[in-house]
Amino acid sequence: MDFSENKQFSGRPTVQMAPLIDIIFLLLIFFMSASIFYQLETEMSITVPTASESGDTERAPGEIIINVRKDGNIIVNQRELSASELEKMLGRISELYRGQPVIIRADRNTYHKDVIKVLDICAGADIWNVSFATMKEEEQ
Repeated sequence: MDFSENKQFSGRPTVQMAPLIDIIFLLLIFFMSASIFYQLETEMSITVPTASESGDTERAPGEIIINVRKDGNIIVNQRELSASELEKMLGRISELYRGQPVIIRADRNTYHKDVIKVLDICAGADIWNVSFATMKEEEQ
């Protein structure tokens, strides 16, 4: 058998564009859905208090959500942190990003002292852009 006559091995290799485009679209869908789930940093076991003037706000890019459970535990990015760990984390973030927005989601049955502790940690880290999460009161 003479390989010089075989046309299968001659010529330049080709790249199929259709499978590459499919892969790009699949990666795009994956990263879009991953970013949506990443934004859902809210702790599901927390019931925030209601307020009559509460409204929906647009999320700022990079804002940090600090969840405070009713037992005083602090949760950030679904990870339980001690007060010193939160202080170190916010200190590093404040050095890198001036004006870093923070949202505090405290359970409606959380003791006031636990929320004040988180506020003190934010102030100590030079973070002053702090908001509180609430739900709008249902009209009867």
